[in-house]
Amino acid sequence: MGEATDRRPLRRHGAMKVVALVAALVLVGLTYSAVVPNGAAGADGPQSQQIEEGRRLFAVGCASCHGLHAEGGTNGDGRQAGPSLIGVGAAAVDFQVSTGRMPAAQPGAQIPQKPPVYTEEEIAALAAYVASLAPGPAIPPAESYDVSKATQSDIVRGGELFRTNCTACHNFAGRGGALPNGRYAPSLMHTSPRNMYQAMLTGPQQMPVFSDAVLLPEDKRAIIAYVTQLQQQDNPGGFPLGRVGPVSEGLWGWLVGIGLLVVVAVWIGAKVPRIPRKG
Repeated sequence: MGEATDRRPLRRHGAMKVVALVAALVLVGLTYSAVVPNGAAGADGPQSQQIEEGRRLFAVGCASCHGLHAEGGTNGDGRQAGPSLIGVGAAAVDFQVSTGRMPAAQPGAQIPQKPPVYTEEEIAALAAYVASLAPGPAIPPAESYDVSKATQSDIVRGGELFRTNCTACHNFAGRGGALPNGRYAPSLMHTSPRNMYQAMLTGPQQMPVFSDAVLLPEDKRAIIAYVTQLQQQDNPGGFPLGRVGPVSEGLWGWLVGIGLLVVVAVWIGAKVPRIPRKG
C-alpha cells in the first residue's frame, strides 16, 4: 500500500507534463494563426506559382538587361544596360510593362510607349516576382484612383496641384513637352487613371517620385480627376494646335493669314490687264 501511494504523485507529475506540452502546442498554433495573414499562401499555393511564372518570364524577357536576379546588368562596353529592379515594387513593373515601355526595343534617352507585349496575367506574374525580391510600392487598389465620384471642388484642387507640380514638364493642358538631352514628358491624353497614380507613386524615367509623404493619396486622386476632365474636354476652336497657348495660335495665324494675303495679292496682280507702252 505504501509503495502504491508513493507512485501516485509520480504519475500525476507525468500527466501534468503531457498536459503542459499539449497546451504549449495549442498556444503556439494560435499565435501563428494570429500573426500569419489569412491570405498567406503555402509553398505550393497560387501566389508561389505566380511568382515562379514571373521568374520564368523575367529570365526570358528581362534578364538580358536587368540581370538574371534583377540586380542590374551591363552591356559589352561596361555601360549599364538596365537598372536594378530590387525594391522598385510591383507598381513600377505594372506601369512599365502595361504601357509597353518594357521590354524596351533598344536603350535610349527616352523609352517610348507602345502596345504591351505581355498579357495581363503575365504582367501580374512579373510584378509579383519583382515584388518578392524586396519591399516596394504595391499596385494601388482601384479605389485609390477611382474618380467617378469626384466633385467640382476636387477637380479645382487637382488643377491647382497639377499646375504647381506637373505643368513644367507635361504642359498646362497635359499634352507633354520637350526636356533636355533628347528626353520628353509624354502626353497624358490617353493615360489611364491607374497608370497616372502608379507614375506618381514610382517616378518612371525622368519623372520625380511623388510618394504619399509628398502628395497624399487624396491629392493624387484630385490630380487624376483634373487630368481626366482635360481628356474629355472639347476643342471649341475645332483644332487644338497642341494647346500650347498664343504662340502656336499666333504663328498659325501669321503663316496662314499672311500667306493667304500674299497669294491673293499675286492673283490680283496676275489678273490686271497690261497696258502696252507707246512707241
